Amino acid sequence: MELAFERRGSGETLILVHGIGHHWQTWLPVLDRLAAVRTVIAVDLPGFGASAGLPEPVPYTAESLADAVESFCARLGVREPHVAGNSLGGYIALELASRGVVRSATALAPVGFWTRPELLYCQTVLRGLRAAAAAGDPLLRGLSAGLLVAHPSRLEPDALAAASRALAESTGFEPTLESFGGVMPPAPPKSPITIAWGEHDRLLPRRQAVRAARWSGQRVKLLKGCGHVPMSDDPELVARVILEASGG
Repeated sequence: MELAFERRGSGETLILVHGIGHHWQTWLPVLDRLAAVRTVIAVDLPGFGASAGLPEPVPYTAESLADAVESFCARLGVREPHVAGNSLGGYIALELASRGVVRSATALAPVGFWTRPELLYCQTVLRGLRAAAAAGDPLLRGLSAGLLVAHPSRLEPDALAAASRALAESTGFEPTLESFGGVMPPAPPKSPITIAWGEHDRLLPRRQAVRAARWSGQRVKLLKGCGHVPMSDDPELVARVILEASGG
């Protein structure tokens, strides 16, 4: 299946994967910084952004979405790219690293390192955010943003409105969210990985980073001053972490 994407820059290929309910534009704050040294391809997952949904009877799971990203790269003729993802996209990056099909993987606050109560909290908050997006109230939209980013004022109003529409219109949102109950840390990675976590993450609290560190056997990088979706909070820091993880 075809996926919507944005390609910029030159150099080694870096695939960017957004979180649930988002679209490739969530990477805009860091896109040009990354494209200065990488061929950057930011993709809309199936059922999100401008991409069509998964074909029947393929279920929406983190693994099936990872399959779609892997197939997308193959269709473009991209072999063993670097990959970076946020939230659901972070899990997908780790899953691709566990398959050994990427050169490196950077996961920003990846899902899957939760307890059952933390999972239920995450699902409840995300459903609330989607309901707020569907309501179309600018004030509610701004308040909701505070759950995902540490500095809502750094979001461009047009970008915030577009992100809200993407969340409200995501056909893959509910089935993917339902599948989160089966999401656990992926198999041990075969490719180099880096995990980073916003110190002000209100969706997936920082204690989950401790579990991610135990799973990976390495220290998780702390993104100071950042929330769950850190790209607009500190574009320079996020770009630097991704570029260092992918070989500078």
